Amino acid sequence: MRKVRAKKRPLLPDPRFNDELVTRFVNNMMLDGKKSTAYRVFYNAIDMVSEKTGEANGLELWKEALNNVMPHVEVRSRRVGGATFQIPMQIRPDRKVFMAMKWLISFARKRNEKSMAARLAAEILAASKEEGAAVKKRMDTHKMAEANKAFAHFGRFK
Repeated sequence: MRKVRAKKRPLLPDPRFNDELVTRFVNNMMLDGKKSTAYRVFYNAIDMVSEKTGEANGLELWKEALNNVMPHVEVRSRRVGGATFQIPMQIRPDRKVFMAMKWLISFARKRNEKSMAARLAAEILAASKEEGAAVKKRMDTHKMAEANKAFAHFGRFK
């Protein structure tokens, strides 16, 4: 390849928790470049989670939820001699985190609570208990990989 792979830009940690993972999540959640709104939604959601569980730190519950949503294998399409196979493959650690965040946010948006903060809080609580749509998505992804385990040998050479 001619072009050099782009360097990873350093992320500034968020102002309240001083955590880069939070910044990454907020960046994924942000719409139309409105970062302060995304931060407000996230912090309100974390406060709601803390309030509902009675725990002091809702951030730990959010990290646990993120861990529960994280997939370990996924299926990738690969053409072999005219046929397309779904090949199960391990996921890189940064992609695992990205997919977990994407699923949490997208399934929170599809919920029907009043505000986005309430939706996100509800999805975080559900995911921390191994329930909810985001965890179901991970289970479905793992089931797909398990079902296509027979084609795993196609993924070794590229």
